[in-house]
Amino acid sequence: MVIKETSIAMESEYEMPVVAPLQQGSWYQFVFIGDYSSRMYEVRMYDWDEKMVVYQKKMWGDVDGNIISFSYIPKFSEFHMFKPMQQNKQKKKEVCGYVMLLKKVK
Repeated sequence: MVIKETSIAMESEYEMPVVAPLQQGSWYQFVFIGDYSSRMYEVRMYDWDEKMVVYQKKMWGDVDGNIISFSYIPKFSEFHMFKPMQQNKQKKKEVCGYVMLLKKVK
């Protein structure tokens, strides 16, 4: 089931926060697709206490380099913040990004 899905206009080297309530014990899949012309892609995920619980980084040239995808099962029911970021040397503003948050339904 799709929880959140949006296309976002990002600025190079700036995080774009996305906040969502997650339920304890549920399985989630987060997907970030960055602009193909960017050189570096990162996603940091924080729990409500601002503790970083996930960090992933990919570089241009990696297999599926502009796509970061990971699954997560929260230990507590609380809001979590996802912070995707990408670095683009050609364009500083209006860098395209796409975010999806999926939840496994039993």
